[in-house]
Amino acid sequence: MILVDTAGLLCYFDRADELHENAVSLYRSADRRITHSYVLAEFVPLCQSRKLDRERVLTFALDLLLSPLIDVVWVDEPLHREAVSFLHGRADKKYSVCDAVSFILMRRHKIREALTTDHHFEQEGFQMLLR
Repeated sequence: MILVDTAGLLCYFDRADELHENAVSLYRSADRRITHSYVLAEFVPLCQSRKLDRERVLTFALDLLLSPLIDVVWVDEPLHREAVSFLHGRADKKYSVCDAVSFILMRRHKIREALTTDHHFEQEGFQMLLR
């Protein structure tokens, strides 16, 4: 099982990204995939900042929600509070709330690998699959 992070999702989606083929291969080869609603919330503005086609981005985001190939965890108030508390314990790091939710979910589901380019995952002891 892998966690799909915002950065990895961008690599998977954007055919022009230098890591696109690697991201597609890793995504397809995973036996299970998990992500969460904060990743999907970050994905759209990240794509907009890269000037990617908005309609295609939104269609892709909706398709992910309907896909049986990936489990989407919806962040509720208790998980959000846990993530903010986690960040207080890591005041020396530059993690986002989205990162914290990912780390919590990875520990809960005993996931070691993340489809990401974000070095914060390595700082927390996880394996970053995209370089």
